[in-house]
Amino acid sequence: MKKIDVVGAVIVNEKGDILCALRSQQMSMPGLWEFPGGKVEREETPEAALQREIKEELGIAIEVGALIADVTHEYPTLTVRLLTYYAALTDKNAVPCATEHEKIAWVELESLKGLHWAPADIPTVDKIIECHNGVIQHGESAN
Repeated sequence: MKKIDVVGAVIVNEKGDILCALRSQQMSMPGLWEFPGGKVEREETPEAALQREIKEELGIAIEVGALIADVTHEYPTLTVRLLTYYAALTDKNAVPCATEHEKIAWVELESLKGLHWAPADIPTVDKIIECHNGVIQHGESAN
């Protein structure tokens, strides 16, 4: 079975809301929510891959913070290793723009569980909620 390494950004704004992305009909698993990110290329660090992917997908620059989760999930046709990190916009006035996803939305922590998530992202959602009890602060480790 094919294996890929991917990264996801839990981008937190100044209000503590989290940027979530809805997978488009042209993507695998359409209609599911995920943390934006993408594949790690050969000889690329996860942090560099995350910065590159967010720039490509959302047109914004981010500062990568602490690792939240390292999850391996087996889908029917491939195995995905997903590393999720806290992140923040480097320019607080930057506006993310969905170029690949159907839509993006800033979601309050309390509302995360109400979204229909891609399976590999669910452990990150659970960890964020469990570790922060309603308060998210950029850069804190969720270990």
